[in-house]
Amino acid sequence: MSTPGRTSAANHTRLRLRVRGAVQGVGFRPYVHGLAIRHRLGGFVANDADGVLIEVEGDEVAEFVEALPRQTPPLARIDDIAVEPIVADAGTGFRIAESVSGRVTTRIVPDAATCAACLAELFDPGSRFHLYPFVNCTHCGPRFTIAERLPYDRPSTAMKHFPMCEACRSDYDDRAGRRFHAEAISCPSCGPRLSHGIDEIAAALANGRIVAVKGLGGYQLLCDARDEQAVQRLRGRKQRDGKPFAVMLATADAATEIAEIDAPERALLEQVARPIVLLRSRQRVASSVAPGLAKIGVMLPVAPLHHLIFHVLEAGRRAAADGPWALVCTSANPSGEPLLTDNDEARSGLADIADLIVTHDRDIVIRADDSVLAVVAGVPRFVRRARGYVPEPIRLARAGPPVLAVGAHLKATVTVTRGDEAFVSQHLGDLDTAAAIRFFEETIAHLTSILDVEPVAIAHDLHPDMASTRFAQARGLPTLPVQHHHAHAASVMAEQGVTGPALALVLDGYGYGSDGGAWGGELLSCDGAGFQRLGHLAPLKMPGGDRAAREPWRMAASVLHDFGRGDEIERRFVAQPQSRNIVTLLDLTDTAVTTSAGRLFDAVAGLLGVSTVQSYEGEAAMKLEALVREPAPLERGWTIADGVLSLRPLLAHLIARDLDTVEAAGLFHGTLAAACVDWIARASRATGIGTIVLSGGCFLNAHLAEQIVRGCRSAGLDPLLPRRLPPNDGGLSLGQAWVAGLHLTQSNVLSGGTV
Repeated sequence: MSTPGRTSAANHTRLRLRVRGAVQGVGFRPYVHGLAIRHRLGGFVANDADGVLIEVEGDEVAEFVEALPRQTPPLARIDDIAVEPIVADAGTGFRIAESVSGRVTTRIVPDAATCAACLAELFDPGSRFHLYPFVNCTHCGPRFTIAERLPYDRPSTAMKHFPMCEACRSDYDDRAGRRFHAEAISCPSCGPRLSHGIDEIAAALANGRIVAVKGLGGYQLLCDARDEQAVQRLRGRKQRDGKPFAVMLATADAATEIAEIDAPERALLEQVARPIVLLRSRQRVASSVAPGLAKIGVMLPVAPLHHLIFHVLEAGRRAAADGPWALVCTSANPSGEPLLTDNDEARSGLADIADLIVTHDRDIVIRADDSVLAVVAGVPRFVRRARGYVPEPIRLARAGPPVLAVGAHLKATVTVTRGDEAFVSQHLGDLDTAAAIRFFEETIAHLTSILDVEPVAIAHDLHPDMASTRFAQARGLPTLPVQHHHAHAASVMAEQGVTGPALALVLDGYGYGSDGGAWGGELLSCDGAGFQRLGHLAPLKMPGGDRAAREPWRMAASVLHDFGRGDEIERRFVAQPQSRNIVTLLDLTDTAVTTSAGRLFDAVAGLLGVSTVQSYEGEAAMKLEALVREPAPLERGWTIADGVLSLRPLLAHLIARDLDTVEAAGLFHGTLAAACVDWIARASRATGIGTIVLSGGCFLNAHLAEQIVRGCRSAGLDPLLPRRLPPNDGGLSLGQAWVAGLHLTQSNVLSGGTV
């Protein structure tokens, strides 16, 4: 941030300041206005395409410049303040001027949960916002999800359909008030309205019904989390067999009734973003909320509507012995489809799921699901990044040409770069349906439009048959395919500002390899725009191809066959009709093989009987993780030869011994972690590289991540996990963009075709 010294500023009575960052829609202009008045300055402040433009004139301009970055509004984030002296105007008074349009280089802030001041007004009978479910101010409320374009002014948001009443206009113009130029201001007289009353919503929930409500970024489904029958009905209607649901409670204190919460986790729960936080469950909600898992996703109210629902529920509560109200809160969308935002689509699409559908008349411009985080290795880690954090950019170590990166197939995101900023989209889901692909394309259009960016190239996954790859190849721009695991590694390097060489341990489910194979447990050396594969996990046969990823018993059968114990397969997996024929498939020389860490987890889960068929991606690994009490490595439980890490000794031990599943799960996690540290340390000694990046979906496993990080540090290495993006495919597009930007900068190739 560049600011003038006191002497320099004092020599000029008028200064022009350009403030860049997240400074629109956060009360920054009113803040500047108040600061200028306190210092008795003339001039103006206005939103413009770069952020906020300020001109100040008077005796205390130096004091103004010094104070400006110190007392900013809660949601503001200043990246840079550029100051230049200009000719004195000799004008008097300070004003908020009209916004100035132009090529956009600023950004909008994420949506923010209801602030304490608005919450107090919500329940104050003397306030004109009493019980109004859309109360907000410059410190809270919707931003990204209602913004059509920048600069962020009411006519460019979904609030353009709601002319302010006299009272709201008075608040909007009140320089001393919290709603001075609050673009989303409204009240019961002039603002959006719910289709149903809060009492009706609460009564439906109290009676075991399923309710769909329109939230900030899309519709949500709610039901009583302690009512097993209600949760089961929700599972059946949504066709969601076992994937865990999140649970919302009124306060963090209430949340301690259903989960163990330490100080970092509580701070994460209470962040203004209000994410879902994965916490150790006390098993005090319906068993079908998170079946077979040790952790439960917990969140606090985000919007005034949520607070009002809990207020009415608690007022007419059940017996105190039941504990505080807990509501299942999950995305309202038919299975496999994007989050619903449109009222008519919600009424038709949710008619067979929800007993009550609650709409309102404020549009959601861009959908955004709830973000999910967990505290892993002592710091917050993303599982899913969306509402509350998008579109905050990631600052890159160097600027480059504008690039669009389109991610992968699962847990898709897209990234747009602008100078030294990378804007990673909200979680888009899996690109399995036409509706999902439309959402993917809409997000690209909205993100490039709101950032005013025209990409010069598109980066995509190396896999030739992904929807994202086909999209990239059809745009007519230069394209850059980036290998899946290289992109995982590059994502962490880009986020952490690593510009030198690094070793990368990438443990995930599947990625198309440079040789066309199914990679997934990789040790790479990364430098600049290139990488080298130093090693991989020992290959396992994958009988049935992709089907083996959904049926862990098949991967367990592969291990048994590899040990010459194929005759045990049918007996172990008698419930699987294909178990009698699987040996024939495994005997074939052309059966697909994989180096996937995810499939290794599946194999162990299948061998232990923890999971034989998965109802959602990662179920087997998550249930295996839930069993771990204390990870403990098996002595000599692995081998490393020619860069290949094999856990064959451990697998032989698990098969030969009739181990308790808890002991076996701890042994597997401890051995895999210790083996990976040994693998990394050997590579570090051979290459002289001490920076280690850790990525891939398996690093969502807290035991594995913590053990590997601890082991690397003990070996004198510098392990880096992603902090601002998920380690799974949700972070992949950033890595693609970073590699593409480096390649374009180094090669200066920007003409048509593949670069």
